Amino acid sequence: MASRAIRIPGPDHPITIAPNPARVRVMLGDVVLADTRRALTLREAQYPAVHYIPREDADMALLKPSAHMTYCPFKGDCSYLDLPGGGEGAANAVWSYERPFPAVAEIAGHLAFYADRVTIDFPADA
Repeated sequence: MASRAIRIPGPDHPITIAPNPARVRVMLGDVVLADTRRALTLREAQYPAVHYIPREDADMALLKPSAHMTYCPFKGDCSYLDLPGGGEGAANAVWSYERPFPAVAEIAGHLAFYADRVTIDFPADA
């Protein structure tokens, strides 16, 4: 079995991770999946920014582990979760790097949601 490539972020493929000071809420219709002030925003190369939410700030009862797995040479093995009852696009709508590579270790214990399958907003406090 061939070993998988491991790549380090750099000038040709930058990755930055920063705390997001805003409140980040993830919704599926009227259902709140996650609500946090502790999100991390990951910016990778030319891709859109991704908000990683601490698992503690997500309603894990609304998520179901998926058998789907992928691999990123910059971040590591990626596992997925489904949104039961979420209709079309609910399969593998959430992802997580359980044991990310050291260069992106901050995202361990966090979830990311596909922005085209859920609503990600930044509500102002009342």
